[in-house]
Amino acid sequence: MKPEHLLPPHLQSEPLGPVEVSILVPTLNEAVTVEEFVRWCREGLESAGATGQILLVDSSTDGTPTLALAAGAEVLRVPKRGLGRAYTDAIPFIRGRFVMLGDADLTYDFRELKPWLERFRCGDEFIMGSRFRGAMEKGAMPGMHRYFGAPLTTWLLNSIHGTCFSDIHCGMRGVTLDALKRMRLRSQSWQYASEMIIKARQLRLRTRELPVRFLRDRPGRISNLKRMGWWAPWQAGWISVQAMLTYGADLFLLWPGLVLACLGLLPGLALFNGPLTVFGIGFSLHWMLFLLLLGVAGFQALLMGILARVIYDPERHEAHLWQRHFRFNRVTLTCAALFALGITATSGLIWEYVESGFRLPPELGVNSYRAVAGIALCLLASLYFTFSLVFNAVYELTAPPQQP
Repeated sequence: MKPEHLLPPHLQSEPLGPVEVSILVPTLNEAVTVEEFVRWCREGLESAGATGQILLVDSSTDGTPTLALAAGAEVLRVPKRGLGRAYTDAIPFIRGRFVMLGDADLTYDFRELKPWLERFRCGDEFIMGSRFRGAMEKGAMPGMHRYFGAPLTTWLLNSIHGTCFSDIHCGMRGVTLDALKRMRLRSQSWQYASEMIIKARQLRLRTRELPVRFLRDRPGRISNLKRMGWWAPWQAGWISVQAMLTYGADLFLLWPGLVLACLGLLPGLALFNGPLTVFGIGFSLHWMLFLLLLGVAGFQALLMGILARVIYDPERHEAHLWQRHFRFNRVTLTCAALFALGITATSGLIWEYVESGFRLPPELGVNSYRAVAGIALCLLASLYFTFSLVFNAVYELTAPPQQP
């Protein structure tokens, strides 16, 4: 089934021009509420003094599209592929500079669009609604969601990505069309909500949070989560956490890697000339092996964290800064020097091994310590060089196309 754009009768013979705001809402069997929802949208646009488009991305099997068209909404008929996919499918059909997202189940009051349009007109690019800072009707949100699921996942995303939202799962949110395109959303399902917030931060959008009223389901309507089964909220929460971790890998790599590299390499290489005693604690070859292994692992994590930062930087705010440290000529010279130092440090033990009839000395001397340090330097050189090749390949592949 290909996307099919259906227009209400009063628009079928008129040219479709630009409007100020598009209300973009996925629908799935919302015949109970869709007509009143469209009326709410019209009231909201009128109160905000805005020209608007009401575009429903519909995968229903009931009368939802027919009722929506009769009420004056545009309908984009698509296969059922998830909330995230619905928003990306609709981008070619959006006519507004500003895009309001939400649900057609009357749980969010689209009659109250005026504050949103005021913030958009002041230059905000991404606006999140907050049910916790607004008002919730009794019974609108299950207790497990309200007091456990939503606060926990909100705290988790804020902690990982350095944001300060109070309600990351609020379905009512707004974004400029330009920002929506720049986000390049990849999520097919519920995790789009987390991905959108994370990418708003990565794109350094001007963000805002507005309080919203959250209303109970209308009599006769069953929410999509309840239709799917008792496990659906848990599944939605879990895939949201997956998105947070997927787009936040740098948090677990960059700074932890830097700390491990420093804690491992600096004291490990300090044993280059043999064992040391610090504050009464003896550090010998076994400690050296452990510390250098820790340092090499930290260095690798640090490099992977840098790569993640570049991948998560679609507009290359930081990529140019990192690229200066991985230019081919500079890296090649640095790695050649490190490798030469490593071979030189190892050569003493190699010579001793040859002189002893290809047997290692029975006692661990200075040459053994220097050989371990030399191997670590060679490993660092190899990691740095091979990583720089991958880094530059990613840097070039993620570069925006050149203008003719």
